Amino acid sequence: MHQACLCAFPNPTSTLPIHSNANASCYSTKPSHSHSQTHHNWSLQGMTALVTGGTRGIGHAIVEELVGFGAKVHTCARNEDDLNKCLNEWNHLDFEVTGSICDVSVPHQRDLLMETVSSLFHGKLNILINNVGTNIRKPITDFTTAEFSKLIDTNLGSTFHMCQLAYPLLKASGVGSVVFISSVSGFVSLKSMSVQGATKGAINQLTKNLACEWAKDNIRSNAVAPWYIRTSMVEQVLSNKDYLEEVYSRTPLRRLGDPAEVSSLVAFLCLPASSYITGQIICVDGGMSVNGFSPTQI
Repeated sequence: MHQACLCAFPNPTSTLPIHSNANASCYSTKPSHSHSQTHHNWSLQGMTALVTGGTRGIGHAIVEELVGFGAKVHTCARNEDDLNKCLNEWNHLDFEVTGSICDVSVPHQRDLLMETVSSLFHGKLNILINNVGTNIRKPITDFTTAEFSKLIDTNLGSTFHMCQLAYPLLKASGVGSVVFISSVSGFVSLKSMSVQGATKGAINQLTKNLACEWAKDNIRSNAVAPWYIRTSMVEQVLSNKDYLEEVYSRTPLRRLGDPAEVSSLVAFLCLPASSYITGQIICVDGGMSVNGFSPTQI
């Protein structure tokens, strides 16, 4: 397993709201400890996190977001060159990140990954971000058994197993948070995405069940469901201008999302500020999933 230990990054990068000095008068009657509590609510200082697939797109943004709030992060990638490139960049920025070469679709590699995480973080883990996922776009009648199995194993099977492996570490930490990267395809029908949508729908239900099953151990479980986000994973399909216009027409905000707009929500769901939120699947979709009929020409 490839590892590299890097330095701490002290300042948050998220655009999540914080209390400013301009509003200090609103809190003048509060006990002096309220400001300390506010800082605690919006900090991940001293916490540990595992982000799968953290070298590209949404995963990359999540790593930087969590580190910005003070967490120590371990991530993984299949491509060693990509991982080393990111680790070097984070090192220059003084981000406290470590990394492993790992294909999370392979069971024994997941085992090795969690052994590394347990060793690095002394048997405790506060945050698990199940980010890895893939897609095969084709009508359901064209799927082979191998293709179906690949999507099920990569999107759902690996996520399920990662949760099993992480559970003892999350429990040992005393306060745990699991965040799944789902998709709006788990809520609504998207063309040629029936199997991927089925895996995301299953992840959404797993999110809810874990929230109830693990609540006794002070482990929360939530999911974030993006629509089209500007990443390399969707570059090819969105290169079709007509298709892109269709995407815009179905999205009330009339634009694509950015990875940082997903990572900021993921970070919030890991913060003490969200400590009473569990079992929720939150869409980051510019309004797409609630859009019934919104004409663009009227």
